[in-house]
Amino acid sequence: MTVPEPGAPPPSGLAIASSSGGSGGGPSNVTDPARFDIPTIDGTGRVRLADFKGKPLVVNFFASWCGPCQQELPDLAAAARKLTGRVAFVAVNAKELSASAGIALARSKGLAEAGITLARDVGGQGGSGLHDSYEVRNAMPVNAFYDAAGKLRSVAPGQLTPDRLAAQLRDLFGITF
Repeated sequence: MTVPEPGAPPPSGLAIASSSGGSGGGPSNVTDPARFDIPTIDGTGRVRLADFKGKPLVVNFFASWCGPCQQELPDLAAAARKLTGRVAFVAVNAKELSASAGIALARSKGLAEAGITLARDVGGQGGSGLHDSYEVRNAMPVNAFYDAAGKLRSVAPGQLTPDRLAAQLRDLFGITF
């Protein structure tokens, strides 16, 4: 799905929703795709869209129970290694049955070692607030593509093959690898 130009209404398949959590003076979770701010996968820090401005960003949603996610993550890690410094990658553990299972999957696929920032989705039903805000129903995996200015350009539900990922990066940002 492609996102409209600024000022145009969102397409019927893309709603921009916001949900916040947290309590007291702690950080609040923002699950709005235009300005997300969610916890790192281990809960020790924050992952914010604003921190990635200056280069294109791929945001991948995965879960340990998702077979296509398990197949896609090594390809995502390989792309991240090849594109270091040119494209940023974030992998968001969403709709997870067990936080430890999501962390274990990310470790087993070498995501952090490939330079991928790891985050945990919050809100929604079962930790899916940001995932759900892309209006992709129950699709998993999902990949969202942001330009260097932080504008959401495209959302691709379903498993990305290496060729499909390369085509998205080429078509959206003129990046080849």
